[in-house]
Amino acid sequence: MKIVFSDFDGTLTVNGKLGAVFFKIIELIEKAESELVIVSGRSVSWGHFLLTHFPLKHVIMEGGGVIVTRTKEGVISEEYLVPQETLDYLEATTQEIKKNMPEVILSADSLGRVSDRAVEFGMMDAKAVEKLENYLDQKENIHYSRSNVHINFWAGEISKANGVKTFLEKYMPHLNAEDCIFYGDAANDESMFELFTNTVGVSNIMSILDQLEHKPRIILEGKDNAGAFGVYNHLIELFSQSQGF
Repeated sequence: MKIVFSDFDGTLTVNGKLGAVFFKIIELIEKAESELVIVSGRSVSWGHFLLTHFPLKHVIMEGGGVIVTRTKEGVISEEYLVPQETLDYLEATTQEIKKNMPEVILSADSLGRVSDRAVEFGMMDAKAVEKLENYLDQKENIHYSRSNVHINFWAGEISKANGVKTFLEKYMPHLNAEDCIFYGDAANDESMFELFTNTVGVSNIMSILDQLEHKPRIILEGKDNAGAFGVYNHLIELFSQSQGF
């Protein structure tokens, strides 16, 4: 069995929304006897939503900070990949930002976040965003990246690649990176483009491609390959090949 890892926003969505093509992707992967593991910057609470509403067994959330799993009995568990003292430091940093930069708008789901925080940069003016990023640049052991919807910041060594490596070691030790594929579209997917050989950027990645040092091996083109449509089209071609990935 091989694993399809994928970013969520901008990769499995269409114009910011889940559409019928998302369900086609799940069906296609199931028919191929493979498994979809979503790797997202969204909150752990979103991970619960994905596992309880769709036929998924595992998701990796908060940019790689937490693995959320669902057992056959339907029990959901969370495994955080950073120690408690690091989480405490993140919370202290968040409180500093709230106190000193009231113009920073935390995402509505920040209440459900544990290993990172999210900022609605699209709702802030450019000067406020620059001020926040300058602060984060100077803060020891604090890192950040941009997705389609948020600036995410965290403490410690969190990345989508680290989350995926931990997941493979614990849940799929018989697989290696060459047995897997990753789909993405944003700057916070770059660690995965570096980790895996089999990587695909859906066509809407073109808007940020020049910002990436590590680019996806395959870059889809055209409006028909934007977001979830690109994932679906590429998987159809992929699974039709006898050699698979």
